[in-house]
Amino acid sequence: MMKRVVVFTGAGVSADSGLSTFRDSDGLWDNYRIEEICTPEALYRDREKVISFYDHIRKSVMEAKPNQGHLAIAKLEQYYDVKVITQNIDNLHERAGSSDVTHLHGEIMKLRSERDELATVPIEGWKQPRDARHPDGSLLRPFIVFFGEGVPMFQTAVDIMKTADIIIVVGTSLVVYPAASLVRYAPEGVHIYVVDPGKPDFSGIYNPYTHICKKGAEGLPSLVDELIEKAK
Repeated sequence: MMKRVVVFTGAGVSADSGLSTFRDSDGLWDNYRIEEICTPEALYRDREKVISFYDHIRKSVMEAKPNQGHLAIAKLEQYYDVKVITQNIDNLHERAGSSDVTHLHGEIMKLRSERDELATVPIEGWKQPRDARHPDGSLLRPFIVFFGEGVPMFQTAVDIMKTADIIIVVGTSLVVYPAASLVRYAPEGVHIYVVDPGKPDFSGIYNPYTHICKKGAEGLPSLVDELIEKAK
């Protein structure tokens, strides 16, 4: 039976493909305050501004390409049972070939019902039709978990993390909660590889871990090759 590798990814993986994050000091996010474009209140207050913002994010995602980090994670599936849990809203993992991806914070290439947080429909192109409605009759909105909203896929992610034989954490500072707490659900003794060029918050990791101080696109290919050799 194949060992299970759970890969937990954050914004750093997408940044390696040129996508800016809300922590960047430049790019699209820097032109707005979170309260303007990433809260339920903002959507109700200025629907046009919020939808327009995510239209531009969607356009950037469609123009971006999976990087060597995404491709390395997908390559692991040849030798391991791989489950990806991501904080990212893009579809670069899927486009790289990963077949099992759980998105904690939503998916930019989907729209959701105003009434039901998990009632989604795909979107064609990058621009959301302003008057589009879900089959339940409600107006559609970006399928994004806004600040102040619950994280509906969190328990699913916890259940996945509990089944890991190996864990790879990449491109996350481990400070955004509740997502950052996922590492606390690692089975006892399971080794955690942390791939990040910065200084993630290791205080929530109770397992043995190795810090690979590189960007995902640089550090993942060699780590994946090493794990593949062990699996042969």
